[in-house]
Parts: sequence; structure tokens; C-alpha cells
Amino acid sequence: MQVLQVINQKVGLKAAEISSIADMPRPTIYRILETLEELGFVAQDRSSGLWRVTLHAKSLSAGFREADWIVQAVVPQMVSLGRRVLWPLDLVTFNNDSMVIRESTHDFSPYSVNHGMVGLHLPLLDTAGGRAYLSFTSDVERSQIVQALQAKSGESHPLMTADGPLDEVIRKCRELGLGYRSNGFRSETASLSAAIQHGDRIIACLTLIYFKSAMSLSKAVEIYREDLLSTVYEIQKTLPRLETQPQTSENELEVEGLLPRSATPPKMPMI
Repeated sequence: MQVLQVINQKVGLKAAEISSIADMPRPTIYRILETLEELGFVAQDRSSGLWRVTLHAKSLSAGFREADWIVQAVVPQMVSLGRRVLWPLDLVTFNNDSMVIRESTHDFSPYSVNHGMVGLHLPLLDTAGGRAYLSFTSDVERSQIVQALQAKSGESHPLMTADGPLDEVIRKCRELGLGYRSNGFRSETASLSAAIQHGDRIIACLTLIYFKSAMSLSKAVEIYREDLLSTVYEIQKTLPRLETQPQTSENELEVEGLLPRSATPPKMPMI
């Protein structure tokens, strides 16, 4: 059970990392992983090599991370979309003041120059995923996040992004039905991101990254908006129903990147 506990405490680990943390020989780790996989307790993402706990393991541990559940629910549709559009895709979730990449198709996208993206923390205000999250989460949570960002920066004036004032960016995101990034963060790329909603909350965002030299924002929206939104719609239809009872404060600390929601978020676009 030590190996299962080690994997359960992280977003995802490679066999070498598990070996190091558990202080066990790598051949032993491989044998244990094979056994746990046969029992249905862990699964390996073949693109990144990362091992994660499965839904089946939830019955054994109250520490099961909802981020892992989200990855398992989204990846099939995400991979399918990646094969169609070829541009790399990132699945990101909110975590305090950043967006964390939970899964990525960078490793098999022919247009990606970045690899090893899983686990990377991205700036909230200057990424399409962060803007999608802020645009479609509840007014209450958005206000709390903005206040926290202002307190962290020590400034009370309206927040700015690389694409202009945050309020204007959010307005445009809502008009598009997508988060977007034209400038900032990585100068050579731009991105679009669709928020994944479950119940009354945003649980993740699916982001498509493309080279700015390949097309304009308006062209990217024209080509990929429907694909992104339809993929997210299919994901939302297949999401298992989460427990609706309020979580305890201990569980809230364990569920990384997902905060309690106290208001209904803006309606997501339906296609």
C-alpha cells in the first residue's frame, strides 16, 4: 500500500520518482505497479509515462484527488480532439492563484515545441485557461480571486492583463464563449480555452495552443471554437455525478484547486 499512497499524494508520478520517494528499488516498483494496474488501482498515461490512482482506488482512500478523477474523465475526448486539430492541448485546473497543467498532448502533437508540461503552474491572468476560469466561474468566487490577486500585488487598482484590462478581457471571453490569449506568457503562441462545467462549478479548462504566426485570433476562433465547445459538451455529458453534499473542511484542503462554490456561474454556451 506504500506505493499506492505515494501515487495518491501527487498529481502524477513516473516510476523513477515513485522509486525515489518510496525508497524502493526500481524493479520492485515496476512489479508493484503491474500488480496495482491489474487490480485496477492505478493507471499509466502512455503519453507522459505518469502513474495515477484510479476511481476504483477511491474506495480505499479518502485522499483521492478530484484532479485525478477529472483527468481520467477528460483524457479520451482530449486525445481525440488532439488527433483532429494536431495543435497541442492542455487540461488545466485552478489552484490558488495559478492554473496547473494536469494533462497535455504536447508530447505527441507535431506542432509542439514544449514537452514535460504536466505539473507546470501557469499565470492565471495571462493564460486562456485562467481567463476562461475567471470568466465562467461564479461572481462570488471571481471577486474573491481578484481581491486575493490585488492583495498579493499590493495594489487596489483594476487588474491588467497582457491583452488589456481584466474586465474587458472577461467581457470578450463571455462573448466568444471561450477564454483567449493573444499576448503575454509565451510570445510565439496564442491560445483558446473552453471551461468544463460540472453542476454549478468550473472543474477544469481545455486549452488549445497555436502559433501566432499561423493565424489570427479571429481565424482561430472561426476554425476551432465549435470543436472545443463540442468536445467540452461531450465531456460534460459523460462526467460521473459527484457527491452533492458539502465537503468537510479537511476534504476541502485535500481537493487541490477546487474551491467551494456559493453562487451560480454564468451559463456556458451550448452548441
